[in-house]
Amino acid sequence: MEAKQPPFPTIDEYIIQFPPEIQDRLQQIRKLIQETAPTAIEKISYQMPTFESDGKILVHFAAFKKHIGFYPTPSGTEEFTEELSAYKGGKGSVQFPLDQPLPLELIRRIVLFRLEENRRIAEAKAAKKR
Repeated sequence: MEAKQPPFPTIDEYIIQFPPEIQDRLQQIRKLIQETAPTAIEKISYQMPTFESDGKILVHFAAFKKHIGFYPTPSGTEEFTEELSAYKGGKGSVQFPLDQPLPLELIRRIVLFRLEENRRIAEAKAAKKR
């Protein structure tokens, strides 16, 4: 039986556990999300770096042996199906291989899409309460 990984209280502590070249990739994604969604809240969720906006998950990301996993929820991958078709993925996830450059512009557009989606959901929920 495999031992559980210890939880990481912060994104910094999550990132520091990896070799420098992986840390660099994770920091690139983190910085891009911070710049694209400056009011998003950073946290660890499911033991992965996570950003939240309007009280909902915006995206998660994580490092693995051969790829960086990016998790923009099913709607985030569905909206960009064609552009993400070059990568392995599943419902709500995509794998960016470590031997290829990160598609930073595509990630930025996905984050913008998810930011707007979360905003619309929050506004609709607020309108219902009125």
